[in-house]
Amino acid sequence: MNSRERITARKQLDKRLGTLLDTQALVRPPRGWVKAIREALGMTTAQLGKRLGVSQPRIVVLEKAEASGAITLESLRRAADALDCQFVYAVVPRTSLKEMTEVRAVALAKRKLERTSHTMALEAQSVDKDDEREQVMAMTQRLIEKSGSELWEEG
Repeated sequence: MNSRERITARKQLDKRLGTLLDTQALVRPPRGWVKAIREALGMTTAQLGKRLGVSQPRIVVLEKAEASGAITLESLRRAADALDCQFVYAVVPRTSLKEMTEVRAVALAKRKLERTSHTMALEAQSVDKDDEREQVMAMTQRLIEKSGSELWEEG
């Protein structure tokens, strides 16, 4: 994927994910979604087991696995189907992908320019603060525009 396609992909994902940014509504209930929905429907573990084609004790295990975070996505999908629910899985960024990229590019630009500034200071050639800000902004923009995997390299 080239940088222009990557920028477009980030914009499109940000638009789609924007509706999910209020993740409080998506936080798993303490005892899990399966148990919360099953109980709200008035369905017993035996009844859900029959719908899933498993034993009642297996539903108890499934619900405990969800509550502890040890359940598989396939098990959740099957349980959702048995509860006549839609299974939704998402990884939702804490901020927009654009903002994540910008923050990372600024940090990387500052780190790269800091090395140069240090060397120049040792040679008594310090850079004016306004010039330094301009250089950070220019490098940040270049990093965002090319924004490949090197943006996420550590060290």
